[in-house]
Amino acid sequence: MAFAAALIGSFVLMAAILGVQPDLAAEARQPMFWAKAAFALGLAAAAFAATHRLARPGVRLGAVPAALVAPLAAMWILAAVVLVRAAPGERAGLFFGQTWLSCPFNITLLAAPVFVAALWALRGFAPTRLGLAGAAAGLAAGAAGAAVYTLHCPELAAPFLGVWYVLGMLIPAALGALIGPRVLRW
Repeated sequence: MAFAAALIGSFVLMAAILGVQPDLAAEARQPMFWAKAAFALGLAAAAFAATHRLARPGVRLGAVPAALVAPLAAMWILAAVVLVRAAPGERAGLFFGQTWLSCPFNITLLAAPVFVAALWALRGFAPTRLGLAGAAAGLAAGAAGAAVYTLHCPELAAPFLGVWYVLGMLIPAALGALIGPRVLRW
């Protein structure tokens, strides 16, 4: 419940501060828009599964690490194919896009409500691997923030997504790893 409420908070934050992309309907007709959304949602689902498992002592991660790697590997393979096929003069544009300076920080901003809710929810359980649980919660929040950010972000190039979206997801994960041992201690 906390995750769902926080995700709504992320949508409200995106709409109020960044705004929805004006040509979202046209962009949604492009397959890469849906690949971008699937990438973020796939990572969010896998990271939420990791958070759920790490919330309880003795529960193994099972196939969750593979579920985390799959969307990353798919995006990075797609990025490599796009870069190899692109003319040398186009590669920098595919990598940096137009929003590389703001993208990771916007994702982190939109992850904040989910991050706070995830840590709050984790405190109600008994995680024993506090740093890892905090990192998983941060990654889940970062990926959820990236999923929300797809409604604002005009970038569709796989190389851009494979670097700057991932960085935006890793910032909350790193914060979670750092503060998890303090915040989640019971």
